[in-house]
Amino acid sequence: MRSRCFDSWRSAFTYHAVKNARFADFLQRKYLRTAAVVSAALQVAFATPTHGTERPLTVSAIVSADHPVNRCVPTEALGAGVDGHEKGECTRMFTDKNITEMLSAGLGPLTYRLRTELGGEVWHWNPRGRWSDPVHKCGYWTSDDSLGEPIDVSYGYRLPRRGNTIDQANDDGYSRITDGDKESFWKSNPYLDSHFTGEPADAHPQWLIIDLGGDKPVNAIRIHWAAPYAKQYKVEYWPGDDPMHLHPDDDDDWQPFVHGNIANAQGGNELSRLTERPRSVQFVRIVMSNSSHTSAQSSDDIHDSLGFAIREIELGNIDPPSRRSGAASKRGRFHDHVRHAPDRHRQTIVYVSSTDPWHRAEDINYSTEQPGLDFILRSKLTNNLPVLVPVGVLYDTPDNAAAEINYLLRRNYSLEGIELGEEPDGQWASPEDYAALYSGVARRLISLNPRLKLGGPSLQNFEDELLTWADASGNRSWMNRFVNYLRSAKVPFDFFSFEFYPFDNICTDAAPQLLEIPKRLNDMLASLRADGVPSDIPWLMTEYGYSVFAGRPEVDIEGALFNADTVGAFLTLGGAKPYLYGYEPNYLQDELKCSWGNLMMFQLNPKNDEVRRLSAYYAAQLITKEWMQPVTEPHEIFPVTITGTKDGEHKVTRPTKPKKLSAVTAYAVHRPNKQWSLLAINKSPKRVARLNVEFNIPGAKQPVSFVGQIEIIQFSQQQYAWHADGPNGHPTRSLPPAHFTREVASFYDLPPYSLTILRGKLPTQ
Repeated sequence: MRSRCFDSWRSAFTYHAVKNARFADFLQRKYLRTAAVVSAALQVAFATPTHGTERPLTVSAIVSADHPVNRCVPTEALGAGVDGHEKGECTRMFTDKNITEMLSAGLGPLTYRLRTELGGEVWHWNPRGRWSDPVHKCGYWTSDDSLGEPIDVSYGYRLPRRGNTIDQANDDGYSRITDGDKESFWKSNPYLDSHFTGEPADAHPQWLIIDLGGDKPVNAIRIHWAAPYAKQYKVEYWPGDDPMHLHPDDDDDWQPFVHGNIANAQGGNELSRLTERPRSVQFVRIVMSNSSHTSAQSSDDIHDSLGFAIREIELGNIDPPSRRSGAASKRGRFHDHVRHAPDRHRQTIVYVSSTDPWHRAEDINYSTEQPGLDFILRSKLTNNLPVLVPVGVLYDTPDNAAAEINYLLRRNYSLEGIELGEEPDGQWASPEDYAALYSGVARRLISLNPRLKLGGPSLQNFEDELLTWADASGNRSWMNRFVNYLRSAKVPFDFFSFEFYPFDNICTDAAPQLLEIPKRLNDMLASLRADGVPSDIPWLMTEYGYSVFAGRPEVDIEGALFNADTVGAFLTLGGAKPYLYGYEPNYLQDELKCSWGNLMMFQLNPKNDEVRRLSAYYAAQLITKEWMQPVTEPHEIFPVTITGTKDGEHKVTRPTKPKKLSAVTAYAVHRPNKQWSLLAINKSPKRVARLNVEFNIPGAKQPVSFVGQIEIIQFSQQQYAWHADGPNGHPTRSLPPAHFTREVASFYDLPPYSLTILRGKLPTQ
């Protein structure tokens, strides 16, 4: 679901700086006019010829009005999400005044985002609850599902048995495998053991990967096992560039070291010679199977003896035997290439397949907070609509998830669905492991109420294809294997969810990237369909935004263009519900040290309670109140083809072949009031687009156009201007879209960087 500075909020943290790890390499290297004046100016612009140094783009929008490609009720489909934030920020963000402003954007359904699942933390959704070891206040936590005082705020708890160096939230933790502390240890998730899954013991082998940061000579490994240990494991290396971020044209696979298969292991501190001569490698993987099912101390808790546990790992090379007598003191010396430190930036990076959700009361993370479930579900933000709520899966327990939903049911809250987990693919979970955890939670939830709608997995944004390492049959599709597992397990998969944050490079010019939006989204959905994601269930885009990183395009006019284009494309492609990320008022951030911005509709002022309306706010209003009608009636969505035109003889324009990445996109809706409404987006920063609109109507001998008068609603740089001034950046012009009515024409001018709604009726057939 996101990976952001926070997934949900992208606030003063740098969490999403890891969400898309493929960007890691990149990380290294006063209003001027009144509304009346603007409106008058626009009317003149439409009535007079266009002037300027660059010729207008001349394009035609052809609406295929024979059959709709989608239907939606906008008040129930166009939504937004709320997320976790810095400690104390929820109180400032969710004031009555700010909530009124948020609601005025016209967005309907709400989704509650779960930041703890990205930060590798357990969510105490209710601060009241019980420990599996109440005497020592540690173990596995289950929040109280009895009805008491309303929950206004909640916190996550860090995992002391953490394995990943990197997380997708604050990214301020570290792996216990390379922390240099022989008393700490990583432990895999016990809920993947056959004791809980009911599968064969080898169905969910656990793994860890060591990234040496560059090629190093390796021929030996020393593992300091904790309990339980692996009685059998194998050590492998990756021959290619990067096993954590695969591409369709990669055909690499993990390769075994000559002596890398270890059987009948006994635990303890185990040194293994992997090959005689060192091999130059960067990534080394240990795959563990056949747990010893032992625990470090006598325990009545079955969790303690399930899975695998490692205290520390050393990886490097052993000196070859000396050829000269007298040098025996150096013979067999082990050179460890691993950097051991309890710090994310100083230790060797480690990735793990799963982590034990065991924790202690002292592990509470007060630096960030989730708004309380009661606070949100009782607020006006729900619009009296069912809410999409999450449960923890990767770093939580089925008991805690079931208690949460039972609590919400007891409160009689209306639930749209239950989203299980968040961004498992971005946290390197295998599809089978995540599906097994999903299945365990799903069975518990269905036992509470079989009518609950369950789904997920809130995929992280990806390009091309969502790939993982090949299974025994050679299948590398993450979603295909995930769906196949759920089908075999016979557990509900009632909706599919994913996130869309396509542009990691927030520092570059936004104009070329804006052109890619429809194609990127289309390719992403086509890939998922090809992977077998069911087409007969709702597809939810549970978060969307320009980038997972904060930057200027998100608060300038480009943010409005992106949001409108994304919503239009998603609905035209058959999507059910898009949820905007950045609903809450927030502050500017400079995550990549190139520009200040954030995903937000409103800018908080550090000095007072004023909030400034940003471009994303006006885009939301344009979509929810102008393109569509704000009514609970279905709207029909029709496909639009954009073709370029060029001047022919006698000034007659002739069509040209459609461009792959057009600067103009358009989306058509037939509204309940019988009006046709066209959302037209000009993504050229400098050129006016001259748009001709035609409709191919069934039974008509030729295309038809609007008749009579047409309503025009327009939002451009004449209404909105951003002043970039570091942390003091702000809009110098923030006016609502201009509205006017005029007689139909053969073309309509779209200003550079603009959103335009054209509304009217067609000839009576």
